[in-house]
Amino acid sequence: MTVPMDIARRVADTVLYEGYLLYPYRASAAKNQMRWQFGVLVPPGFTATAEPSASTTECLAEAAGAANVRLILRFLHVKERRVECADSGGYRPVAELRSGDSTFITFDEATEREVETVLSIADLLDAERTVEVSVPGELGEEPILAPTGEVEGRVVAQHLPLHAVLRVAAEPIAGPYGLIKLRAQVENVDGWDPRDAPREQALRRSLVSAHLLLALDSGAFVSLTDPPEWAQPFARTCRNEHTWPVLVGEPGHRDVVLSSPIILYDHPTIAPESPGDLFDATEIDEILHLRTLTLTEEETREARATDPRAARLIDMVGDLPAEWVERLHGAIRYPEAAAPSPWWDPGSDPSVSPGTDSVVIAGVAVAQGSRVRLNPGRRRADAHDMFLAGRTATVEAVLLDVDGARHVAVTLDEDPGADLQRSHGRFLYFAPDEIEPLGDERADA
Repeated sequence: MTVPMDIARRVADTVLYEGYLLYPYRASAAKNQMRWQFGVLVPPGFTATAEPSASTTECLAEAAGAANVRLILRFLHVKERRVECADSGGYRPVAELRSGDSTFITFDEATEREVETVLSIADLLDAERTVEVSVPGELGEEPILAPTGEVEGRVVAQHLPLHAVLRVAAEPIAGPYGLIKLRAQVENVDGWDPRDAPREQALRRSLVSAHLLLALDSGAFVSLTDPPEWAQPFARTCRNEHTWPVLVGEPGHRDVVLSSPIILYDHPTIAPESPGDLFDATEIDEILHLRTLTLTEEETREARATDPRAARLIDMVGDLPAEWVERLHGAIRYPEAAAPSPWWDPGSDPSVSPGTDSVVIAGVAVAQGSRVRLNPGRRRADAHDMFLAGRTATVEAVLLDVDGARHVAVTLDEDPGADLQRSHGRFLYFAPDEIEPLGDERADA
């Protein structure tokens, strides 16, 4: 496996399990009642929700006419896990069954699926290629035995069959750059008739967290997130539905694209401080770690019984060495000082110049550098403004809004952080009738 593809897989695994199970990782938790939120491709006959049955990825490649493209379709296949209690010679479904020190909970799991194919760009330029994606169904059961050896129940696990297609095509883009547009469509073609079936049943016939990895053995992809200027007109023609293609791998490499159901930036990486998959990349690992440690014994028991991955997560959190816990507290990524950027872009509207424009107040022209006294008006809704009444300030800019009204941006003279506020363009704003000029006094601009 190449280094870019290895990095791509690590990021793709995070995408695959994003939202799989949320803190407090218990089946009974409200957050885990509605599951599988990203990249769900439902059967086409299921219309009870607005979830799509297909996704389309379009991306640009340069100097790739003689290349081969490797496509890896990855998704989760929902597995129904049903707990049944032995009853009068048969079995009946139950939400939970305890046997000795073990607990068994009815709760769906998921299995990783992957389909890989390698296609020639030259062949794709001739005609669209279709790759069949067929996953057979599976049914199994495991007895639940009491400490005495008596059968108390069973766990029934079932995968329903999945049927999908991957359609891939390419077309040349006229011009001097040798660009090729690649198109890949993933479509669920299951013929199931849902009628009034609930979403849970549709999910068992769906591709969940579906995403694509595309890799070229020669040539390079063009970033759609931040395309070079010459490629911007062509990038705007790419149509991506329910996916977000980004470059992955080491920064600067452009041979692998991840088409993700979640919005990412180019060359995303997993934070080295992250101890493992907590299934919620939008949350702070330290907070999830500390909260998981606060689960009661009963909550921990339920979480372990909810899903094997939840059990492994709890073990990981409990066994995390102290030095790893310290790493979760924070990290400095760029210790070198960053060059300050101007808070106002003159090119955004050449008709105004906040640094040189002025406004006449009580016969005095007030502009950048003027010293004023603040008199917040009664029309203000923020009670904190009363603490600014009578304070002196320095004008930093005079601005004009879209309605033609002028606003005066100031920093407080007594504010020890005024220089920092000024460098970041973070000011207090007042209407001209809320400030009083202090004669001809001016501060150093």
